[in-house]
Amino acid sequence: MNTAGHSQATAPRGLELTPFRGLRYDPDRVGSLAAVTSPPYDVVVRPDGLHQLQDADPYNIVRLILPQATTAGERNEQAADTLRRWLAEGVLTTDPEPALYVYEQRHADGMLQRGLIGTLRVSDPSEGVVLPHEDVMPHIVADRAALMRATCANLEPLLLTYRGDGDGAAARVVDEATRRPPLLSTTTLDGYGHRLWSVTGPADLAAVRSDLARHQALIADGHHRWATYRRLRAEHPSPSPWDDGLVLLVDTARYPLRVRAIHRLLHGLPVADALAAVRRHFRVRRLDVPLAEALDALADAACAGNAFLLAGDGAFPLLDRPDPALLARTVPADRPAAWRTLDATVLHATLLDHLWQVPEDDPARIAYIHDTAATVAKAERDGGTAVLLHPVREEVVRDLARQGVTMPRKSTSFGPKPASGLVLRALDL
Repeated sequence: MNTAGHSQATAPRGLELTPFRGLRYDPDRVGSLAAVTSPPYDVVVRPDGLHQLQDADPYNIVRLILPQATTAGERNEQAADTLRRWLAEGVLTTDPEPALYVYEQRHADGMLQRGLIGTLRVSDPSEGVVLPHEDVMPHIVADRAALMRATCANLEPLLLTYRGDGDGAAARVVDEATRRPPLLSTTTLDGYGHRLWSVTGPADLAAVRSDLARHQALIADGHHRWATYRRLRAEHPSPSPWDDGLVLLVDTARYPLRVRAIHRLLHGLPVADALAAVRRHFRVRRLDVPLAEALDALADAACAGNAFLLAGDGAFPLLDRPDPALLARTVPADRPAAWRTLDATVLHATLLDHLWQVPEDDPARIAYIHDTAATVAKAERDGGTAVLLHPVREEVVRDLARQGVTMPRKSTSFGPKPASGLVLRALDL
C-alpha cells in the first residue's frame, strides 16, 4: 500500500471561511447598539437576565434567540415573525456586499480579543477540521435546529479557535482592518468594548482563505449550534446555504482565551441530602467564608486532585479526596487518563450518576449556569444544590480533542464570547 498517496488522498481540506452579506441593526432605529445585544443564548440566566435584556430595548436580540411563548412551535414561529417584521421595518439591514468581519472585544482589565466572523464549511469530526471537545444534549440540538429552520438564519456566531503562525496572512488582514474606522463601536454593560470592521477586498479574502486552509479549529463555545449546523446540512441537498455556518474564528496564538468552568444547579436536591450521600466517599469540609475565598480553596484543592464546591445553604462545603475504589467502579476505564481524572468526568460518572442519581440531560433536575454568583444565588433561593467546578486548562481540552475524545457536556466556558446581535446571517437573502 502506498501510504504517502493514501495520506494525500485523505488529507483534510482545512478551514474554509467564506464572506457573506451580514445582517446588522440600523443604529438610527434602535436605542443603542449595546441595548440590543445579548450574551449567547445559553449564557442568559433565566428568567432574570432574559427579562432584563427584553426590557433594555424592544429590539433586543433575545427576542430572536430566546423567544417566549407557550410551546416550542409557537416560540419558533414568533421568532420568524419578529425577524421578518424587523427586516420589513428596516430595523435590521443587509450589508451591500459579501464580507468577512473583523471583530474586536476589549476590556479595561487588559483583555483584547480579535477574530474573523464568516461562514465556515460545515464538516464532520472524522474530517479533523473542526474539533469538538464536549458531548451535546440531543434536545438542545433539536431546539436550535427548529429555531434555525423557522427563521432561516444563523442568529449568533459560534466561537472557534485555531493556532496560527503569528504573522500569517489572516493576522495581517485583521491588523490592517483595525487601522480603519469601524462599522460599529459600542460598550456593553459588562464593560467590554466591541468594534466591527468589514473586509471585502478580493486579495485580502483570498489571502485569508489560503492561510486558514492549513489549519484546524477547536470549538471553544457552541457545540450544540455546530451539531445543529451538521444536522441542517444533512437535511438539505448540497450545494445549499446550509453547507456553511456562522462562526467567529480566533487565533489563540495571538489572542489567548480565558477558560472558565460551567457550574451545575441541581433542582430538588437540598445540600443536606447531597452531603449525606457523599460523606463516606469524599472528604467534606464546611467553609463559612465569602464566595471568593471559597473559590480560592477550591483552586488549591483542585491542584491535588478532584474537588468540588457545593452551595445552597449559606456555606460552601468543599468535597475532595474521593475514594479511589469508588472512582475505579464508577468512572469508565476505556478513555485516556487525562479524561478519567477530569473534574467534570468524576462529577457526572460518580456524583451525578452514582451517588446523587441526577440525570444529566433532564432540565427539570439539572441546569448548567456560567455565572458563579448567579448559580449560588439560585441554589439558595430555590433550596437546591449548586456544584461549582474549577476550570480545566485549554491545553488539556485541545489535546483530548485531537485524540477524538470528547469531554462531558458543558465542561468548559471559553471567553470572552462574541456578543449576539452585532452581525447575523440570513440564509435566504
